Amino acid sequence: MACFWRRGYEATSVRDLADAMGLGIPSLYNAFSDKRTLFVRALERYMDEGARKRIARLEATLAPKEAIRRFIGEIVERSAADKDRRGCFLINSALEVAPHDPELGEEIAKRLGEVEDFFFRSIKAGQATGAIPRERNARDLARLLLGVLLGIRVLARSKPNRALLEGVARPALALLD
Repeated sequence: MACFWRRGYEATSVRDLADAMGLGIPSLYNAFSDKRTLFVRALERYMDEGARKRIARLEATLAPKEAIRRFIGEIVERSAADKDRRGCFLINSALEVAPHDPELGEEIAKRLGEVEDFFFRSIKAGQATGAIPRERNARDLARLLLGVLLGIRVLARSKPNRALLEGVARPALALLD
């Protein structure tokens, strides 16, 4: 995962991957079939260790509206604190790989869809309790929040300024009120 994250899919060679894992190239192929399969597994690990874990924690411990706010807040925090400006592996991959490789693009889109679905579930749950206005279209608002999340992560690669990132998030989060 670190190789792909640091260098991108295209610039990462099978030799780079084998060296990083302490394997010979034949052993890498025996264990993972090919570079594409390993890349998809790296995306899965990234999601398991990052977004999925965060979503599960927030959904289990916070009210829906607060879960969304905290999710976005944690992303702003991570983005502002990213001294190496690595950004988000998933979003970096969406920018680099998805436009040129439809199969990997679909894998990336599925994982972005998981984040959108978290926003959607949370919005619907918040609307059910009256905490989020019912007249808002939940799917559209979830998609807007996903777009804001992507924007934050991309902006932070060039300008990881907390005030800027919070300023991007604030108007979108205000739609929850």
